[in-house]
Amino acid sequence: MSGYDSWYHPYEINPEFRSKVAYLSMEFGIHQPLKIYSGGLGFLAGSHMRSAFDLKQNVIGIGILWKTGYYDQDRKDNQEMEARFRVKTYTFLEDTGIRLVVPVKGYPVKVKVMLLRPEIFGTAPIYLLSSDMEENEDYFRGITNRLYDVNHEIRIAQYMILGIGGAKLLEKLGGADVYHLNEAHAAPFAFYYYKQVYDLDSIKKKLVFTTHTPEKAGNDTFDYGELEYMGYFSGLSTEVVKNITGQEDRFGTTPALLALSKRANGVSKLHGEVSRKMWLDVKNSCEIISITNAQNARYWKDGPLYEAMEKEDREAFTARKKELKKALFEVVADQTGKLFDENVLTIVWARRFAAYKRANLLLRDINRFWHLIYNESRPVQVIWAGKPYPEDGAMVNLFNTIQTIIYKKNNCAILTGYELHLSRLLKGGADIWLNNPRRPREASGTSGMTAAMNGAINLSTNDGWIPEFAKHGKNSWVLPALDENLTTQETDKLDYENLMHLLEQEIVPMYYKNPLRWNEIAWNGMKDVIPAFDSDRMAREYYHEMYDF
Repeated sequence: MSGYDSWYHPYEINPEFRSKVAYLSMEFGIHQPLKIYSGGLGFLAGSHMRSAFDLKQNVIGIGILWKTGYYDQDRKDNQEMEARFRVKTYTFLEDTGIRLVVPVKGYPVKVKVMLLRPEIFGTAPIYLLSSDMEENEDYFRGITNRLYDVNHEIRIAQYMILGIGGAKLLEKLGGADVYHLNEAHAAPFAFYYYKQVYDLDSIKKKLVFTTHTPEKAGNDTFDYGELEYMGYFSGLSTEVVKNITGQEDRFGTTPALLALSKRANGVSKLHGEVSRKMWLDVKNSCEIISITNAQNARYWKDGPLYEAMEKEDREAFTARKKELKKALFEVVADQTGKLFDENVLTIVWARRFAAYKRANLLLRDINRFWHLIYNESRPVQVIWAGKPYPEDGAMVNLFNTIQTIIYKKNNCAILTGYELHLSRLLKGGADIWLNNPRRPREASGTSGMTAAMNGAINLSTNDGWIPEFAKHGKNSWVLPALDENLTTQETDKLDYENLMHLLEQEIVPMYYKNPLRWNEIAWNGMKDVIPAFDSDRMAREYYHEMYDF
């Protein structure tokens, strides 16, 4: 079958996963050349689509073809971060010939549909929508230029392209048994669908929803008049929308979808608990369960490291880890002019720059930090990497502040371009993968999973997926739990003291004095992370607990 005008897969569907599922997501982290993702949400969606392919599930992905991606993270002449928006071209995508119309502010926006075939990167088929067509006026043509556009109206229009455009695409492909909205961005899908059937039960039988944001303030809310003007509700009146969602004064995307879905899920056991408490007041909310995020082991794990571990060949394991560190250090040298040593303990902090993730926690007492890394008998190297949202001035400033502090320090580096390729290198080159968000702000935080798949040991606050994985001193190190009623200042102070105590008294000495014990902890992490946090497990759970329950 062509895949252009009907639901298709180039493989025989596994009978266990027969239900037709459409998975809508704003971003997909599939492979380095396809820059349509910003971070964790995209990495998660990409791993899901890879496992859907591996398990031969009857799933397709629907997303947006972002013309300039999220952004390219470069440096200015003074080494400060610079966001660049470059047009991307993907010759491996195929034009399906499908054309859609999505009304935005009354204007008929033309949308083309491109296809990422499964054989290209080993994923389920993924359809990508784009308004970049000559038939559109420039304003509307630019809707799909940039992931998470700073312009408020454009952002709403992006949600409409994904939700309404996704719904219209599915009509052309023959529909699906289940519609899975990965985060609330595609909420307009539900209203377009309701407009066709005017039957709430019909929606609730087919719609499922994954929420990723563990704070109410982080979930989108809008003025009803604004959304009605944009066409967000596909012509439904505000009164009808209020009636079916229970949202009165302002429209909240997450509570609306909780009222319209048959089931929803948080992305870790802890996040599920947080979500159930957070949305207790939602009228007619569906059940919120937990399906913990995971990452695709086929894509992420380092085969030679696992082979050495399985043979209990410590020499081969150590040699391979040094090879991976050298590969990362080539990037460090290229970007910064600093030569790192593969024999030195290397700590990596790499993730999206957000205030609660505390990229600068290690630097809280700068003299103590210098003492840690410049110990003559047991030195430490530290690498930071990550992309702030380009308009988040505080986080861009934090990136630049760290750069300024460590600029001429030979044991520290901050890297740009934290995308799939660099992510793999960082995880292979890390001895310690540092994760220190304020608990319980991290919904899942999956980077530590793929770090463990590459022989790095997690050092983390007990947040997100970590409580389901970590055995302190056995397969990772975990900071002691704190009273969640403490102030931010008190939390940061105590977490810092606990972090430095672990590094100074246990972790750094073990690396240099007890390599056998170090290897044992790394191996335990590698064993424990697969299959529990391989996305094959996650993809199975979605079928059995969300789609076919």
